Formats: sequence, C-alpha cells, structure tokens
Amino acid sequence: MRVIAKDAHQIDPKSVHSSAVSIVSQLKKAGFDAYVVGGAVRDLMLGGHPKDFDVATNATPEQVRGIFRSARIIGRRFQIVHVRQGREIIEVTTFRGHHESDDAKPTTSKQSDKGLLLRDNVYGTLEEDAARRDLTVNAMYYDPDTESVLDQMNGADDIAARLVRIIGDPATRYREDPVRMLRVVRFSAKLQFDIETQTEYAIETCAPLLGEIPAARLFDESLKLFMAGYARSTFLLLLHHKLFQYLFPEPTPLIETQERYKALVSLAMSSTDKRVRDNRPVTPAFLLAAILWPAAQDRSNALIRQGDAPTQAMNSAGQQVAAAACLHTAIPKRFSIPMREIWELQPKLERRQPKRVKELLANRRFRAAYDLLLLREQSGEKLDGTGAFWTEQQTLFPELVGSAPVKDDKPARNRRPRRRRNP
Repeated sequence: MRVIAKDAHQIDPKSVHSSAVSIVSQLKKAGFDAYVVGGAVRDLMLGGHPKDFDVATNATPEQVRGIFRSARIIGRRFQIVHVRQGREIIEVTTFRGHHESDDAKPTTSKQSDKGLLLRDNVYGTLEEDAARRDLTVNAMYYDPDTESVLDQMNGADDIAARLVRIIGDPATRYREDPVRMLRVVRFSAKLQFDIETQTEYAIETCAPLLGEIPAARLFDESLKLFMAGYARSTFLLLLHHKLFQYLFPEPTPLIETQERYKALVSLAMSSTDKRVRDNRPVTPAFLLAAILWPAAQDRSNALIRQGDAPTQAMNSAGQQVAAAACLHTAIPKRFSIPMREIWELQPKLERRQPKRVKELLANRRFRAAYDLLLLREQSGEKLDGTGAFWTEQQTLFPELVGSAPVKDDKPARNRRPRRRRNP
C-alpha cells in the first residue's frame, strides 16, 4: 500500500469536513479502522473544497449503527450507513471484498448470468476495498490523524496525468455494473480529464448492457450527469461514445437534422450549467422538455396530419412520448407533468392570439416554455419572430409573468364524506 505523506500532497486539513473527521475518530476509538475516502479525497488532492464526504471502515453496517445513535442502514445491493451529524449526513461504507472469494455466501453475493452484480454485501480488507472501487482517482484513503493518503491503485499518478481509468479489466467491470460507463464519462466531463485508452475502448462493446439497468436507476444517474454544472460537456461525451441513446430514445426520423437536435440540447444544457454556476435553482423538467421535445414535436405533427387540432395533438403526443421515455429512464410525475405542460404551451405561444396574451403570460409554466421557444429559434427552427413577440409582451406586462396561482400536481385523494352527527 503506497503511503503519500502530508508534505507530498496538497490536502489542507482545514478543508476536511469536521463531521467526517469526527466519525473517523469515533470509529477508531471503538477499535476499528476508518478513513475519509473517494471523491472527496480526489477533490482535496486537486486543491478543491468538496461538499460531500464519505467514510470507509472495517466495521460492519450493524457495528456502525451500534456506535452512532443517528445511524440508518440503507441499500440492498450493497448496504451502507447514513450517519447524521447535525445537519450533515455522512455516508459510511464497510470495506468491500471480492465477490467471487471463497468466503462469499449466496446470501451476500449474487451475479446474473451475464456478470451483472445483483447483490454485493461481501466485506473485506482495505486493500480489497481499493481494488473493488470503480476508478483509480476515487480509490484513495485519507487518514485525518496522520494527514497521509493511502493510494494502492496509483490514483495520484492518474490525477497528475489527468486520466480517468477504470480499476481492473474494463470489460469485466462494465459487465458487473454497466453504470460504470456513465461514471467514467461523468468524471471525464467534471474533471476535464481524458479517458484512459483501454477504459474508453471497452465502452463500445459494453454499451448495450445499459439496456439491462432498471429505468429508475438510470433516471437517478441522469440527474448526476446533467444537474451538477457540467451537463453540456457530459452530453457531448455521451453522444461521442453512443451512450446517450440508452438514457433517452434517439430522435425520430422526422426531425429535420441531427445537428439541430444536438444544438437544441446543447443550448439547454449550457443554460442549466450557467444556472448551477450562478447558484440559481434548476429543475430536471426543463432539461427533459428540451431533450424530448423533437420526439414530442414530431409525434404532434403526425397527429395533426391525421386531423387532430394542434392543442389536442400536443397533449396526446406529450402523453405518448413521456410514456415511451419512461421505459428507458423512469421520469417521476413531479417532472413529467411540468415537462408536458411546457410542451403544451408551445403551439399556444406560436399562435400569438392577442386575446390570450395575458392568460399565457400568467401561466406558471410560461417562463420555462418561453425559454424553450427561444432555444428552438437559436438552434435553427424557423418560428417567424415568435420569440421576439413574447419578449415584447413581457416588457408590456411584466407583472403578469407567472402570476397564476400554483396548483398541486398531485391528484386529490377521494375521501368519503364525513357522516353528520345527529344534534
């Protein structure tokens, strides 16, 4: 195990979260080994100030829960412990072992016939844990007591070389968990690192394995990919490695050009990245509306050709496209409903009816729908000055924009009327 002394790295002890240091200290007092681990160590090595800190230990989840009253065991595929320290929650994991070892029991380790890990509660040593992690740059351990870094997988060297490298044989690791391919792309975009040759090469043959990942998990991964401030660069990498199609279906052939689609989504993601940098709120609904807009537009146009009115066509198209998308990436209703409302406003905005101007301005989704309209124009769609028209209307009636009362997206529950008591 390579040990990097405190005078050979850039980690400032003051940048290590006090809650993580406290948990490490309490685990050590109880007789266990414990370290700050993972992405926090990587970011500290790069001179950054990470927000999230994880701890790794040889204590089992049950033993961790016995030490901390505020601890809660979560997870099924691999159990972890959330330990609350004030307002902070620190994730504590037990050192993982090799799932194919002789000690692995059927109740703790299970793989599919294609190598996909279905259950992975196999515990081991620190050395085994380092080898089981995904990326070399995420497999370093920081000891707050000695201020040293343990680096078995040469993650520090890859940080210096600005490389994202999978630990072990890339194809085998991708088969164990295909989501690792998305992680490789995500960290390449986030850190602006190159992808190591073999790590990159194996993506081409293993990409179809993403089709076996549950749609709900792919949605969670999509949030990590696109809502952290580097969505545009991530999107371009996903397209380059032909991974994006496993998150969202390819645009239908009716779209005029793939370049216009790429421009539209790139603009939407750049806008989201800017909002993240400016510490403004972001919602997946708008980004999803941009990603799936070409499919919704094409389906709506097809229904119009069959005789549907534009408003009804977009309503039906939105339902169909959202349902189809959920087969790949399970979009919760709290995002799919506003996404569809943004779409349904597009034909209404395009018609520019004077009698409906104030009503549309007041719509709670107007601003998001207007932003999507502008992106459509910027990506090359011809809308005959519709964006300029609605820009002017907002200057004329600024007090109306988004002023309509917000309604609850959740359907009201049916309740039996209370029986009136006799006086």
